[in-house]
Amino acid sequence: MQISEYLRLRNQISVTTGKTAPNISDGNLTSIGKPQESPFADILKEEIYKQTGGVEFSKHAIARLDQREIDLSEGHKLERLNKGVELAQQKGSEETLVLVDSTAFVVSVKNNRVITMLSNEDLEGNVFTNIDSTVII
Repeated sequence: MQISEYLRLRNQISVTTGKTAPNISDGNLTSIGKPQESPFADILKEEIYKQTGGVEFSKHAIARLDQREIDLSEGHKLERLNKGVELAQQKGSEETLVLVDSTAFVVSVKNNRVITMLSNEDLEGNVFTNIDSTVII
């Protein structure tokens, strides 16, 4: 399952209940209590883990991926991102900036998690702080 497929599913099905998700226009969801994760959520997480080769995406990164309409299957970005994270890990990096074509990924190497991402249009004028390395793939 591609991350883009996951994002489409995420907007249609509640990951925690498996039922059709309510339409949320303002981005806020109010619910009573914290729902329990379903077997569907476990399977979805496992598929994402298999597809990404271990690199996980934070909720913030998934929101940015959706908001900026970044296609990770284009140009094998996901595979190249994984390769960049592996290289950073081999060099002992903890927080790194991985540049894949015109997309920048800020990755916590020690947690194997993408923190955020920016597309080419968003890169200009940005300063990246709290990173100890940069990998260009």
